[in-house]
Amino acid sequence: MVEHHIAGKEGPSRAETGEQGALFPDASLPDDMVGYRGAVACQIAGITYRQLDYWARTGLVAPTIRDATGSGSHRLYSFKDLLVLKVVKRLLDTGVSLQNIRVAVDHLRRRGVRDLARITLFSDGATVYECTSPEEVVDLLQGGQGVFGIAVSGAIREISGTIHEFQAERVAGVAGVAEPDHGGLDELSHRRRARRTG
Repeated sequence: MVEHHIAGKEGPSRAETGEQGALFPDASLPDDMVGYRGAVACQIAGITYRQLDYWARTGLVAPTIRDATGSGSHRLYSFKDLLVLKVVKRLLDTGVSLQNIRVAVDHLRRRGVRDLARITLFSDGATVYECTSPEEVVDLLQGGQGVFGIAVSGAIREISGTIHEFQAERVAGVAGVAEPDHGGLDELSHRRRARRTG
């Protein structure tokens, strides 16, 4: 059995971080330059704004597109950030300690986005385990250790199914100015033109 115990485990080298396009071959789905404000992130992940703010300030789940830089500025969370927020919420609901959740989040952040869809996290309330195959899941359950499972692919599908209902912002240019994302082919055409000229 190849069972991965996340807490205290060294993860693989950073690969594909920030490459949401690899997870979403459909061009209409979110990309690296599309983000969601804090209030939207809370709704999608099922958390309070107080939790979101605390996790961002303590570095548990900081936004990767844009952090708040002062009064009037807004954090922007990527699709992958939303996924991590949802996983953190589910781990908290099972009673996993913030210390173990922090280790799990660091591990997930190092994974490439393609890998995340194949991961199932199990927790016995104290420890987080990662399984990437049905055999590992069976072995873990037979060992009596796993009592709660989170299929990351399921969380991805949940977010993908509802994310279009929320307004997104596209970070434009080097200056980091955000503008509303209107989605669809027009936005894709805009991105392609920007790549050719920029």
